[in-house]
Amino acid sequence: MSTLSARNRRKTPAERAAEIALAARQIALTDGLAALTVRAVAARVGVAPALVAHYQPNMNVLVASAFGAIVAAEIHEVAAELAACPTSVHALGTLIDTLLSPERSAVTAIWLDAWSLGRRNPALAAEVGRQMDAWQGFLVALLRGGVGRGEFVVDDAPALAWQLLGIIDGLTAHATVRYGDARTQQPLVRTIVEHELALAAGALNPAAT
Repeated sequence: MSTLSARNRRKTPAERAAEIALAARQIALTDGLAALTVRAVAARVGVAPALVAHYQPNMNVLVASAFGAIVAAEIHEVAAELAACPTSVHALGTLIDTLLSPERSAVTAIWLDAWSLGRRNPALAAEVGRQMDAWQGFLVALLRGGVGRGEFVVDDAPALAWQLLGIIDGLTAHATVRYGDARTQQPLVRTIVEHELALAAGALNPAAT
């Protein structure tokens, strides 16, 4: 008895929704959030635009969802990398080098798109806020963990987390438009954080820990 191939069989609503969401993320990473349209997603999936519109009648929501999934995945990737660090000091140094690496440029571009497009997309603006809070919370936990282990001193962990995020976001945004290389600023960022944490000069250099 013949059977339909996996390619041609009718997909369940859940499978189709997941397929559309994946296509949206792929388009966003390669072409930017502004390239996310019903026609672009339909072309990537290989279906009629009407089918995409059926599953995602509000493109603003799809754009917000794609952004949220991409940047949330980055937090998980960074967290997994830092989990292997023996100390919080080593983890902070590794975090600085990781986030200022050109390997993160695709996600940096997504952030830049979101900050701009979020002015006219309320769903995206709300998701940007959630993900910024998630990153700040991640850094606060890292800082407080180091304080709890007696590795350094922090007067205001939430404020320092925002300060560090602001510095990194600014430097990586510059690099995205080829204004400098964020990697060359790694020592400067380490020095700033070392000062804030009352650490010895060079303490946040992962190669030295």
